[in-house]
Amino acid sequence: MNNTMASTLRRPGRITTILVCICVFYLFTVFLPRHDETPRPHNYQFVKSSFDWSSLPQRHPVPQSELTPLPKGKPLKLPKVQFAFKPDKSTKGKIRTQTLTKRRGEVEDAFLKSWTSYKSLAWMYDELTPVSGKGKNTFGGWAATLVDTLDTLWIMDLKAEFYEAVAAVATIDWDQTDETACNFFETTIRHLGGLLSAYDLSRETVLLRKAEELGDMLYAAFDTPNRMPPFWLDFQKAKDGTLRPGTWDPSASVTSSCLELTRLAQLTGRDKYYDAVDRITRLLDSTQNATKLPGMWPTFFDMENLDLVRDNGFTLGALADSLYELLPKMYALLGGLEPVYEKLYRDAMDAVTKHLLFRPMVPNQADILFTGNARVVDDFAVDLQPEGQHLACFVGGMFGLGGKLFNIAEHVLIGEKITRGCAWGYDAMPAGILPEIFGLLPCPTLEACAWDEGRWEARGNHALEKGFENARDPRYLLRPEAIESVFLMYRITGNPKYQDMAWRMFQAVRAATETELAFSAIADVTVDPAHGATEKMDSMESFWMSETLKYFYLILSPPDLISLDEYVLNTEAHPLKRP
Repeated sequence: MNNTMASTLRRPGRITTILVCICVFYLFTVFLPRHDETPRPHNYQFVKSSFDWSSLPQRHPVPQSELTPLPKGKPLKLPKVQFAFKPDKSTKGKIRTQTLTKRRGEVEDAFLKSWTSYKSLAWMYDELTPVSGKGKNTFGGWAATLVDTLDTLWIMDLKAEFYEAVAAVATIDWDQTDETACNFFETTIRHLGGLLSAYDLSRETVLLRKAEELGDMLYAAFDTPNRMPPFWLDFQKAKDGTLRPGTWDPSASVTSSCLELTRLAQLTGRDKYYDAVDRITRLLDSTQNATKLPGMWPTFFDMENLDLVRDNGFTLGALADSLYELLPKMYALLGGLEPVYEKLYRDAMDAVTKHLLFRPMVPNQADILFTGNARVVDDFAVDLQPEGQHLACFVGGMFGLGGKLFNIAEHVLIGEKITRGCAWGYDAMPAGILPEIFGLLPCPTLEACAWDEGRWEARGNHALEKGFENARDPRYLLRPEAIESVFLMYRITGNPKYQDMAWRMFQAVRAATETELAFSAIADVTVDPAHGATEKMDSMESFWMSETLKYFYLILSPPDLISLDEYVLNTEAHPLKRP
């Protein structure tokens, strides 16, 4: 035995150490997933829905040869949406990062409080009642909060909670409901959007299987004589082949399923989903400049008779909002291969800028804008109602997104002014939150106007900040639209003032809405929480965790988390992968 071998054998500890190191290296390199690898799907108990909608014969079918396919070709190289962020390694930058991390943690705490209470008190129900601590069903009993929140769990890196939720979602039976019909729009944006987004992020195939099941049910809504969907998807009528479109349906509700069904078509290769929504787009295109306010579409449609021009009311608020929101987003989701969405967006925003935007009269002449409602009277004059809606605060982000995608610099500036306007409204209210509906005293044009004290004395609400005429609906429903635009404008401009704006908003929302269990809609934002408890309405819609808290979390996160150059967010804040 040579001296070297003898020395080695006299040191068994050295051999053991070497072997352990080799084993550890092997485990790390072979078994642990790399960051660039697609996560391996888990095994779940999949419960097939008891009615197979894909097997239902269509009474008004589109021949396979006539289906409009997804646009073909390589996606265009679209302009960048996000600001070119660079890491700040200075001392000031490091302190800023620490502050944002702490604030993001507080948002996550609010989410976990809401999620934990939902999980323990309302699991598999649509919503938690955040005061009384019960579960209630508002959207078919298909666990709306659970499905709607999947991607937020993933984004917040709550993976254990995510996989537990996916296991529950895999057991949903779309045919098991106490309802006779479902809201076609809400089911599409919350359930189908939630499933597709969670699949795009995690690649858990069970989510796509559930999305296909639901997609086939929703596709049945298009089986009408003219292939236009109704507001309500009546299950029995769909099975009997007797569905008909409505004659006075909200324009948003019957036109806003494009993103979800297009993404489903992209993921499954089944053109029927895209064909269904493309028919709606062609109808919008053919009627856009024939309405009473050319460029825009009215609030209500007669889809049965394909009459999109009869109504004389126009808004970007409730009932019409997402019709406009989807236009730049569809352009991005299709990789710029369908130019009609740019045309629809440009013509619509030209009309909006001319007829719906207004600047409020305020003492400091703040450079802010809001969108109102318009009514076209008999002589074709446009009567602007300077009434804002919290829901319409999404418009700032829409202008910003459209401005970047279509190289319209003016639209980015308009988006900033609208976003600042909504943030101003938050700061102006006693609770620090913008009300559901509010009236403002407008300037004659979009330019600054001098403060008129006499006009304010005669028409203003003296209990509110100068500039407000009223808070006609003073509720706050945990809505996301204001923080949505603040988030988008931060990602578009890179201006950190939007992060500080968001933090003020979050603090106000938390203070006014927090309950022992979670967070609740409140009855009146004109009441200062510091002077007494706000009136809680015992309601927490699924968009609180799906949208509102997600946007608060993302704006305080590194900008590469859900990059706007990689994802399109649907109207329920579900990120869908861009091509």
